[in-house]
Amino acid sequence: MRIGRRIYYELESGCIIQDTGERSGSVIETTVEQDYRIYAALIARVPETVGMLQLEYGEYAEDFMACNGFRVDVSGDVPVLVFNYPDPTKPKEPPIYQVPLSQRLEQQLTDIQLALVESYESDLADKEEITSLQLALVDVYEQVLTLIDGGVSNG
Repeated sequence: MRIGRRIYYELESGCIIQDTGERSGSVIETTVEQDYRIYAALIARVPETVGMLQLEYGEYAEDFMACNGFRVDVSGDVPVLVFNYPDPTKPKEPPIYQVPLSQRLEQQLTDIQLALVESYESDLADKEEITSLQLALVDVYEQVLTLIDGGVSNG
């Protein structure tokens, strides 16, 4: 069995109270009520002041490995997990929490795909316009030839 992590956080600030971690193998999934009895960080908490995010097994795995901290952004309508990634060029800088890199990379990939489609469609439209202009030039060329042939035979 594979069990994703639960992240318990302060509703007011988004600070992490408890990360249960992922579990696999011969494990039994606990209930939220059991978590409040098992984890010392939750025992002293009033459940109404605590939020919880349930993640799928492996969800954000690369982000958890790459980050040096995470929290929950509670500023919007929906709480969002945000990560702090180390910047070796600025080790003394305060942490900057941001949406998971995996989500940003997916969004960038989608943006690139859309840009490629738009570029292709634009190129296709340009080619159609060029073809139309070429056909118009052929038509003008044929008209000029007709005029020249008509002028030669009349003269």
